[in-house]
Amino acid sequence: MVQHFRAEKSIAQLLAEPFDPKEVKFKPQSAKGNRALALAYVDSRAIQDRLDSVLGIENWMDEYEILPEGSVVCKLRLKFPDGWVTKSDVGSPSEQPDAGDRLKAAFSDSLKRTAVKFGIGRYLYRLPAVWADYDPAKRQFAQTPELPAWARPKAPVKESVKEVAPVASASPTLPGDGQELHRRLLNFEAKLVSQKLCAPGALLDHVKRAGEHAGYDYEIPAWPTPAIPLAVESVREFESRVRAGSSGSSIAA
Repeated sequence: MVQHFRAEKSIAQLLAEPFDPKEVKFKPQSAKGNRALALAYVDSRAIQDRLDSVLGIENWMDEYEILPEGSVVCKLRLKFPDGWVTKSDVGSPSEQPDAGDRLKAAFSDSLKRTAVKFGIGRYLYRLPAVWADYDPAKRQFAQTPELPAWARPKAPVKESVKEVAPVASASPTLPGDGQELHRRLLNFEAKLVSQKLCAPGALLDHVKRAGEHAGYDYEIPAWPTPAIPLAVESVREFESRVRAGSSGSSIAA
């Protein structure tokens, strides 16, 4: 259970990662002359893309209920290693003149609100208040507000099985103990999951089975240093297998 919980945490971190600044939009609030408070948000398509990229299209689903006053309830279900998790929230209709547009806005709003409960885009609510130049006639900002560094994605780093731990001699990059090994395994597994190469928990389970076969304790954080080369070889074997079968259905393995 502990291992699955940590695997879920890595998925939660992937869901909560900052969006590409190009996907972040700003809407005005409390406009005063040619200045307005800029509120950051992402649209529903960005939410759907994030769910697809982290979980896969088959591992999330959404349901909607239209309330009498025009609001919409979204029930969003995500599949984690221990099963499905459902959260819900209500979206409000817009003030657009067309009834269809108002309802469409309520659907979109309900999905975004519910996604925040899974951590998606929650960081946007922590952005500092920013007043920016605003053109009330065009209803747009003169220049897109800048996001702080912490609200931007980290620069991509090339990841491979070597990041878990190279086997070569006494390399200083080898994990120092079982806990560090476990942390690196979680990070690398999260990368494979984001690439749709395996299901959450699959890499950890593979390494655990190899360790059990060799007589090591089931809990990876408790493994002694001599078990680390075994883990590295198991990761290499696993990565080679899933990449070779990536054109098939390895995500469901």
